[in-house]
Amino acid sequence: MESASATLFVILVIAFLAPLAAGFTAKLMLPALVFEIVLGIVVGPYVLGLVKITPPIELLSDLGLSALIFLAGFELDLQRVRGRPLELATGGWLLSVALGLACGLVLQATGVIVSELYVGLALTTTALGTLLPIIRDAGLLPTRFGTHVLGIGSLGEFGPIIAIAVLLSGAGAGKAALSLLVFIAVAIAALVLASRFHPTRFQRVLGSTLRSSGQLYIRLAVVLIATMAFVANELGLDFLLGAFTAGVVYCIFLLAGAEARERESVESKLEAVTFGYLIPIFFVVTGVRFDLDSLGSLTAMLKLPLFLALFLLVRGIPILLYRREFPDGRERWALALLSATGLPLIVAITTIGVAAGQMRSSTEAALVGAGMLSVIVYPLIGMRLAPRSRPAATPVADEEPA
Repeated sequence: MESASATLFVILVIAFLAPLAAGFTAKLMLPALVFEIVLGIVVGPYVLGLVKITPPIELLSDLGLSALIFLAGFELDLQRVRGRPLELATGGWLLSVALGLACGLVLQATGVIVSELYVGLALTTTALGTLLPIIRDAGLLPTRFGTHVLGIGSLGEFGPIIAIAVLLSGAGAGKAALSLLVFIAVAIAALVLASRFHPTRFQRVLGSTLRSSGQLYIRLAVVLIATMAFVANELGLDFLLGAFTAGVVYCIFLLAGAEARERESVESKLEAVTFGYLIPIFFVVTGVRFDLDSLGSLTAMLKLPLFLALFLLVRGIPILLYRREFPDGRERWALALLSATGLPLIVAITTIGVAAGQMRSSTEAALVGAGMLSVIVYPLIGMRLAPRSRPAATPVADEEPA
């Protein structure tokens, strides 16, 4: 199947079958994205060879990744994570950076990898966009535990995106830092505008199209993603930074201007478009692109369990900072395992690393393979250790610092 239409047909069939398979195997607690990736490998060039990634499919996959990162920014409720959750998440991620770079230096010194920067940075990621459907479906998102997962995941996604923009952009550090400052200024201006610019007539027009063909709220989200991604790209920064910022700006806009029922309707429609169409394409294409030949080498097979263990080490050790918040060791282990779940940014970082000649194909395959296993294994164990769904008694943000 060489044509884009034939490939898209196969991908959409997989997108339908994956959640169906997840539903039939609910006791295993495997998210649909796992089936999407695995089935993508099966129909890919190294197994059945049914699909080929053409430019149109690649574009849809990039849109799916943008939508995933946009939703991560959209779910970042700053009112919920401010205070103690944000402090702990920030401190934890900075500790992860130190641990990740230290592990990278050891691996580079022993000849296991080429560059400590790319691997060290990949070890610090947390796939918030991947975790959100899991904790949402389990009813944990509104809980105190869910608030801390949200904080950890936000820093584990936003922090590496900033690092990618500055360190892996290919520009000099000074130019990249200047570009980032300009982007931050644009983002702050957009946030202020989103929180204050709500003329009644404009808001009424937006709301009036929720049940018509206009769907202005959804079109506004698409325009915002495109705008922020364009600004980031023009400044030489990664488009993921733009997508994440667009999600945050859109969330602020909704919280400041829309009524509760209107917000719920918009969120439902956004999830329908993104999780129902775009995001599954990204995960299936990730499976199709997975290099089974490189993973089949002895070097890659040895690296894969090593990287899987390092994900848990680098992202798990900072959970020791949460001893006061979660005296129960099972809950801290659950946080550590969920924190160590990574994939989308690992794919992005390894792609940049190979293109720059700073990463071997065996390292790329092992990192992506470990990332896929982390999405399967760590949430599976972590959700069994996580607390049962129950609303938080008091807002976490009001807790006293340790």
